[in-house]
Amino acid sequence: MSEFTIGQYYPENSIIHRLDPRVKLFGTLVFIVMLFVVNNFIGFGLMALYLFVVVKMSKIPFRKVIKGVRGIIIILIVSALLNMFFTPGKTAFSWWIFSITYEGLVRSAFLIVRLVLLVLSTSIMTLTTKPNDLSDGLEKSLGFLKVIRVPVHEIAMIMSLALRFIPTLMEETERIKKAQMARGADFETGNMFRRAKSLIPILIPLFVSSIKRAVNLAQAMEARCYNGGNRTKLNPLKYKRRDAMTYIFCGVIIASVIVVNVLAVKFLGNTFVVF
Repeated sequence: MSEFTIGQYYPENSIIHRLDPRVKLFGTLVFIVMLFVVNNFIGFGLMALYLFVVVKMSKIPFRKVIKGVRGIIIILIVSALLNMFFTPGKTAFSWWIFSITYEGLVRSAFLIVRLVLLVLSTSIMTLTTKPNDLSDGLEKSLGFLKVIRVPVHEIAMIMSLALRFIPTLMEETERIKKAQMARGADFETGNMFRRAKSLIPILIPLFVSSIKRAVNLAQAMEARCYNGGNRTKLNPLKYKRRDAMTYIFCGVIIASVIVVNVLAVKFLGNTFVVF
């Protein structure tokens, strides 16, 4: 749990930290969309290069950013195995009733790269943006939906609270785990089912603690007469010159990735491309 970086904020004085949260939301959305548009390794390499540049500009240690990938290792393994064994195509390896195809290997590699880059890009956004700023940026970005009576403010508040309590729940989980280990609980030995059963002494207190925190938060908001209406802000969001330059940079990224993707399909054919 301590390796989970989404929802955590890393204070630093960098150009990425000073960007308007709406810009970072837009940039992350563009990056995620391009991840599913690109269908060749050259395009993925170019996007990884852009992401590396952003990490260097944010001044966040790369080790801190890469920690977020450890939390999805199980998902990566299971997804890769499913693609390897259940994708039809030319057989690369066969044993008993199991067979692995070349197409399955390539699809598994694509899936792993997509998921890793997806987690890294999302982690960078939350590591460089305070939860309150992220909530304000989301509310401003979706403000046009208020015309059709979409509760934009409430949605932004819910997401902000969810991100805010992720580090709190992780700390609570570690505290409960250490307390249970001090009482003799064993979480490291045994088979998969025994380890899963040993998590019950952690999950039940964590669930009870989460309910209590939610109730206390609701009572605190009611005591302060919170009604979900318009609220004043100490630092209203305003676009600056660096934000405009970032939008231009995002446009360059989109254009370059599309060009690379088209050229790879045209000149390399199916060598590096999976349809």
